[in-house]
Amino acid sequence: MWSYNRRHFLLASVALAGCGFTPVYGPNGVGNSLQGQIELESPASTNTYNLVSYLEGRLGRADTPKFGLTYALSTRQEGLAVTSSQTIVRYNVLGELSYALRDLADNSVVASGKVTALTAYSASGTTIATQAARKDAHERLMVSLGDRLIERLFLTVPGANA
Repeated sequence: MWSYNRRHFLLASVALAGCGFTPVYGPNGVGNSLQGQIELESPASTNTYNLVSYLEGRLGRADTPKFGLTYALSTRQEGLAVTSSQTIVRYNVLGELSYALRDLADNSVVASGKVTALTAYSASGTTIATQAARKDAHERLMVSLGDRLIERLFLTVPGANA
């Protein structure tokens, strides 16, 4: 049985330092260098508003942006659980976010790609409860997509900590 041992932690720290590991929000980390540097495309729907709001909360609002982020968001619902009377009582909400991060100095694409996520909600309650659950599922989906996008940016933006 494995138990906690400080030696394991210290050895892991030394190994990570030796391989060039830098904490994202540590000194000279990419997280700090992207903070307040990305201008986001204006939202056009409730979902994109929630996404942009979350991204601005995590990355900060850009006063003098270095990068511009454009995106395309698509969501869809799929019935998941069906009763014997053919009533759907659970839904999956799937989201796909395609993005392109451009350097505003020369308009070159610095990073691009696609992230996906899914959430679910129950539709077995009252109409109001189902609507609230649907709204919450969409908000959670935007948070999940935003987190995945930020992770990708931290991993793929070259020279962001310069």
